[in-house]
Amino acid sequence: MGVLDGQVALITGAGQGVGRGIARALAFEGARVALAGRTAQKVEDTAAQIRAEGGDAHAFTCDVIDPEQIEKLVGDVVEHFGSLSILVNNAQTTVHGQLLDLAEQDYLRGMESGPLATWRLMRACHPHMQGNGAIVNLGSAAGVRWNPTGYGGYAAAKEAIRVLTRTAACEWAADGIRVNAILPLATSPSLEHWERINPEEAREYIATIPLGRMGDTEKDIGPAVVFLCSENSRYITGHSLPVDGGQVLMR
Repeated sequence: MGVLDGQVALITGAGQGVGRGIARALAFEGARVALAGRTAQKVEDTAAQIRAEGGDAHAFTCDVIDPEQIEKLVGDVVEHFGSLSILVNNAQTTVHGQLLDLAEQDYLRGMESGPLATWRLMRACHPHMQGNGAIVNLGSAAGVRWNPTGYGGYAAAKEAIRVLTRTAACEWAADGIRVNAILPLATSPSLEHWERINPEEAREYIATIPLGRMGDTEKDIGPAVVFLCSENSRYITGHSLPVDGGQVLMR
């Protein structure tokens, strides 16, 4: 028996990295998981691994920048599983570069894949989640670090997601839907790429983590999401939770 038995969870960007780790953690606790991603093979491989370990998982292809694909995704998930009670908004195109160097189309893509897609997915899922729903959106320490130089576009998108999280938590509490955010820090393909191109900055950043290491997507980030989606957190909503080894101090 898992703490999420009987729940159906939709996770975006679930084919790799943090999304994959979260999906595996939710499935381990009994949730039936809908894995969404742009690359079919990645989400299908993850779904196959979960099924091989005794879980219930199905892969869905979706580019969250496209509103029509979002509507189809939510409809397909409900049709396949019969219900939907958990949404994890993880998909996000990363945007790096100083403000004077950042191309407008890249900035817009970050906003479209981040806060706009998060808003669309929450709205599309809302009718299916009333009464006992839980949403977890992904923010980032980039939005609260003392110096966001070089990460302003990404940080802006992630902070917009946190504002949407708090707003939905307040507006939808009467509908029986809790909405929280996490600020994760874990090894992922995008982070590994950043470490390769910025090795000195990466070493300095890791040195600021009190626990002295990067998190594991399934063992460190996943359980935090499980908690926020379970009855164990039934009195928590509108909260932003850093899951980062103590690196961020929220004020």
